[in-house]
Amino acid sequence: MHSVSLDVQSRITNPVDVVEHIADLNEWAFDRSADDEISISVAGSWADYHISFTWRDDLEALHLACSFDLKVPPRRRSEITMLLSQINEQLWLGHFDLWAQEGVVMYRHGVLLSGGGALNEEQCEGLLRAATEACERYFQAFQFVVWAGKSASEALQTVVFETAGTA
Repeated sequence: MHSVSLDVQSRITNPVDVVEHIADLNEWAFDRSADDEISISVAGSWADYHISFTWRDDLEALHLACSFDLKVPPRRRSEITMLLSQINEQLWLGHFDLWAQEGVVMYRHGVLLSGGGALNEEQCEGLLRAATEACERYFQAFQFVVWAGKSASEALQTVVFETAGTA
């Protein structure tokens, strides 16, 4: 197996340009702080989500990080860590993490575009959808652990309970 060297200039589109285009189409507030970084604000049902995309040329990878305003106090961090583990077992794409320095929960996902691969709009929309849907689905579980003092298992059971049929 041989590898082909690809010069950075031969990449057709910067993946962050695609993200910016999607944010613009959806009229989301965004800040393009550099060629390889963009931050977007997306309103959800439970919270506003702060989504950042970072392109790394050296890895040929696009990283997505999605956070929301929920500080985890030190006394609840071990229970949040247990909740993260239980949630991550259920996810097919991405994972949740605790940014310990700030005490913030975030959803993270990376896309490898090695060999000059391009990010298309459908992939970008899929990344954004996966991030916001995961945050929407589990946001209340994080709140239950942080604010209501619930255990990870109790919080997760509460949010994954789905009713069948109609009353």
